[in-house]
This record gives sequence, C-alpha cells and structure tokens, in this order.
Amino acid sequence: MAQAAIIADLKRDQQFADLHRSLDVYYGDAARDAAMDTLYSRFLKPGQLAFDIGSHVGDRIGSFRRVGARVVALEPQPLCARAIRAIYADDSHVALVEAACGPQTGTLTLHINSRNPTVTTASDEFVRAADGAGGWEDQVWDQSIEVPVTTFDALIATHGMPGFAKIDVEGFEADVLSGLSKTVPALSFEFTTIQREVAIQCLDRLAQLGDYRFDVALGEAQHLTFERWITGADMKLHIESLPHDANSGDVYCVAQK
Repeated sequence: MAQAAIIADLKRDQQFADLHRSLDVYYGDAARDAAMDTLYSRFLKPGQLAFDIGSHVGDRIGSFRRVGARVVALEPQPLCARAIRAIYADDSHVALVEAACGPQTGTLTLHINSRNPTVTTASDEFVRAADGAGGWEDQVWDQSIEVPVTTFDALIATHGMPGFAKIDVEGFEADVLSGLSKTVPALSFEFTTIQREVAIQCLDRLAQLGDYRFDVALGEAQHLTFERWITGADMKLHIESLPHDANSGDVYCVAQK
C-alpha cells in the first residue's frame, strides 16, 4: 500500500486519534519534504546508515530513506511505534527499536503528553521548565510509563557507526550524548529556549568527543542559519542570544577530519 494511503488509514482510525495532528503536520507537505531532503543530503550519502533517535511518527525516517540512507529509528512511545511500523512495514532498510536512548541501559519513566505527543519526554527538568513558560501554557504531561533504555554506544555496537544521527528527545539530548563515547561524523540535536542549558551541555559533551563545528536551523525551517561551520563557543553565544520566542531548533554538528 502507498504511504499516503497508509497515513490516511491511520488518520481514520480512532486508535491513533492522539497522533492525527502529528500525521497532518509531518506528512503530506511536498515543499517541506523537499527542503528536508536537501538538508539531509548534505550529511548522508546513499547506502549510509542514519540514526533517528526520537522518531515520533517518522517523518525524518522518510527523508533519510529518500536520500538513500538505511535507518535505525528509536521511538519509545507505543502508539508512535505502531504508526512507524505501519508506515514503513514494507521497507527492509528501516529498523525500529522500541526504546529510549540514555546514559545507560535499563528502564526510565517517560512522561507522555497525550494531546501533543511530540513533546513527550524522559526529562523531569523539561516538564518543570515548561510549567508557566510563554508558549507552553497548554501543555500537560498526563501519563507516565516505564520504557526500556539503550545507549548510543550500544546502538553503534549493534548496527554500526552512522553517517548521521538526529537526536530529538525533548530536553533529554545531553543524556543521550552522555551514553556516547565515539566521534560520530555528523549529528543534530534539538534545543529549546526554555532549556538553553541542555544545549550548552550537549556542546560541551561533543567537545570531549571530537573536534566539531556547528550550524543551526530554527524551528522547522529546514535550512541552516549561518551556512558556514562555527565553533562551539560561537554557537553557545548564539543560542544564549536567541529570543524566547525562537522556541526551538536543531544544532547541526560536523566532526572535523
């Protein structure tokens, strides 16, 4: 079945009602898809491996596949994992791991925002930072579940070194990177203006792992701000200077050869 038909079926299925908004936002926008593909093709060549850590409903999986990469996708939310399995069921180059990624293997508590699952998080600090923050007033984390945890290093040991890894885990990005001990050629991590300190921790961790340079894409812009690679110190200054209303973005990181 074609992907568009699968997504249409999911949107008609009331079992996936909590994901209808995400499926509307993240699938079916050809211009957004094209911009995403152009961006990721800068980091991935056909046949390379990509990690999608925090897949949600898997739109990045789609982009990675369109540029020819193989994908290992991590998604601990059961409903999102079911959607990913349905959308990519016929693609042997997509491997889904139903787990969170963190500092060590085991389990953790996942705080689910059932009305807006895209901001489900393993970070207690993220939930506290959102409380009362401008633009976050209506967000409620109303469920909690225990989920298995793997590490970035364990994923590499099992699947190989990725050419690129996307990390989008709502305030848990530094925890993901603390479970990595190797220099990944390229990666991105999400940040928010309610938790800029997490981005600083990520930059500090990457400085321990290798000689990286950085650029940033704000929101869902899908294009890089500087179009040149800047130092970690300069990226820290840029993130600290952003207005609160910038809300979120992704820092792109490239290891120097």
